[in-house]
Amino acid sequence: MKTYLTGIQATGMPHLGNYLGAIKPAIDFSNSSEGSFFYFIADYHSLNSVKDPKLISEQTYEVAATWLACGLDTEKAVFYKQSDIPEIFELTWILNCHIPKGDLNRAHSYKAKIQTNEEAGKKDIDHGVNAGLFTYPVLMAADILLFNTNIVPVGKDQVQHVEMARSIAQRINVHYGNVLIEPQESLSDAKYIPGLDGRKMSKSYGNSIPLFCTEKKLKKLCNKITTDSSGPDDPKSTEDSLIFDLYKYFSNSSDVESFAKKFQEGISWGHAKAELFEKINSEISGYREKFDYLINNREIIDQELRNGAKKARAVAGKTIKSLRKNIMGLES
Repeated sequence: MKTYLTGIQATGMPHLGNYLGAIKPAIDFSNSSEGSFFYFIADYHSLNSVKDPKLISEQTYEVAATWLACGLDTEKAVFYKQSDIPEIFELTWILNCHIPKGDLNRAHSYKAKIQTNEEAGKKDIDHGVNAGLFTYPVLMAADILLFNTNIVPVGKDQVQHVEMARSIAQRINVHYGNVLIEPQESLSDAKYIPGLDGRKMSKSYGNSIPLFCTEKKLKKLCNKITTDSSGPDDPKSTEDSLIFDLYKYFSNSSDVESFAKKFQEGISWGHAKAELFEKINSEISGYREKFDYLINNREIIDQELRNGAKKARAVAGKTIKSLRKNIMGLES
């Protein structure tokens, strides 16, 4: 039985790209596969960029409500907040004392900040770099190693974090014996979900569709999707159509085939956008209703996260007890 772990950024309400590329596949995987699953909200990671306690709290609730609303089974997956697991931060210090500074110098997030400062002509290349940003990979390694994780599903841009966690575990195991599981990354086949303008859907691009916006706003955003200048009755290509690309993610093969035929026969862009809206709304309307209920009844979210933290700490406590004994010579 392998252990899988996935971290979820506390960045507020996810968009359709997050849902199709990460949330839905992760939930489906935990529901249909054998193993232990740990899904956590990385709220302490938010401190690197967000210094507003109300915003962090609100974003954390929105993320938690989204996963629960979309069907995460908390009997099959341990669902918790990073901030509810103090053992993570004890392990972070242990790992900090065993990782060379040079490894952190090579971390992508730190190098990107340095490059930005150099390009801006900053005399101090560390301008704007706090210790949290610099040691971000260590906290992430603690997130992974604490729960004896075997597999971490990640995108290509996150592989380095798993590599660094594995490197720290290997270094500690060589020195103290096999006390930590050495995790492996699993490259996720996350779908490329186009935004309103054709670029990858992203909040930073301003081209995203919030997962649980109102029906009125969802329809308005669908109407903003970029199209070509072909006339209402002109045949249209499905190859370069953002509308068709999004439609496929919410439809079965029969509906996709029927929609493609309408393109060939000449459907107006207005009608095409209306059909896309109906498809998206039909899938997420029930989730939206549950999301709204959870946001208005946050004690349910709190209870789910408390239950998850209790399960997570049962595992975390054993790991820390072992490390205290093997690394510090402590018996408790």
